[in-house]
Amino acid sequence: MKKTAVFLFTSLALQNIGAQSLIPSYKTRADMVSQANITNNLTSLESLGVKTTGSVANTNTFNWLKNKYISYGYTANQIVEDPFSFGSTNSKNLVITKTGTVYPDKYVIICGHYDTIIGPGVSDNGSGTSILLEAARILKDVPTEYSIKFIHFSGEEQGLYGSYHYADNVAYQGNTRKLDIKLVLNIDQVGGQLGNNNNTIICEKDTGGQSGNNAASAAVTQELAVCTGLYSPLQTSISNAYSSDYMPFEAKGYTITGFYEYVRSENEHSSNDTFANIDPVYVFNVGKAAVGALQHFAVASTTNNILKTNETPIQKGADTVNIYPNPVKNQLTVDFPQKDQSFNIEISDMTGNILLRSENKNNIDTTTLHNGVYMVTVKTTKNNAITRKIIIEK
Repeated sequence: MKKTAVFLFTSLALQNIGAQSLIPSYKTRADMVSQANITNNLTSLESLGVKTTGSVANTNTFNWLKNKYISYGYTANQIVEDPFSFGSTNSKNLVITKTGTVYPDKYVIICGHYDTIIGPGVSDNGSGTSILLEAARILKDVPTEYSIKFIHFSGEEQGLYGSYHYADNVAYQGNTRKLDIKLVLNIDQVGGQLGNNNNTIICEKDTGGQSGNNAASAAVTQELAVCTGLYSPLQTSISNAYSSDYMPFEAKGYTITGFYEYVRSENEHSSNDTFANIDPVYVFNVGKAAVGALQHFAVASTTNNILKTNETPIQKGADTVNIYPNPVKNQLTVDFPQKDQSFNIEISDMTGNILLRSENKNNIDTTTLHNGVYMVTVKTTKNNAITRKIIIEK
């Protein structure tokens, strides 16, 4: 991130705490941020070297990130490689989509860049990168009403090339808005300086560019500050969004907000941006704030139930039923060992409305269903039943 000036004023966000109260399950998940994981991610990113866009180290970092998501259990159809070029330089953004249960086609984007310009960039922006990884790990199996896109941009240091490519060619195509984005939460340079009093984080709001989205940005930035107070020990200050990967989205009229370190480390864009010089506890605390806020914005489940695609049967005898594939694209299959058994299949949305029904057919066409999470119930004439969650992803 290239910030030449920062104008701050103390946030009184917590005065609105009545509108946003602490949700125990959100706090439980925010507390699942692991200092060990944060530290391991930061040191691994440091070992990958100077990640100049288009370099071998940049490609190696992209592949390392992709493998992290695979290790968390994200499937191939949730992971998208988004290539872009500028001049003779080629690189890729990494986009991971977690489908929402109620609004599968409306997205909360949490993003940060993984490229560096001179040093290994442990703060700028290994810190934001490590937080995205922890948030994706923790929330993978947590139902959220809105879809979440975890996006790792490249080309930020040379001029926001990766995020401009995504905003101009994926979120928009020509003059047509293709993605319905609720908001963009950008995390850039939150590593702090070891030895500083790193007890405050800047929450960034939109004040320029297209004026029509300023009020919405101010509102969500206020919510971000409140979430920070609820789910982390950090204090907050409000400043202006500037020169990072949320700006191409702002230019398209989307609502943006972000995190940035309060006490400047001054190590960015230098060989001093190393693990030895940052404050990993500060990154850990910002991570807790981010996980709390992301749940708030995406409207995560308020129970401690997690979304599993291989849930156990709810009634005795149902373990003989095989339902696949999951996630499903166009056709769901139900297999019974007893081929002569009569049964019916019902697919309903998460509010209980039955959308599809089939009787004594092992295959059910799901092409009319939108991306999202649904319940499939199989009932037999012997009053045995099984209900499982399925994900539609096309």
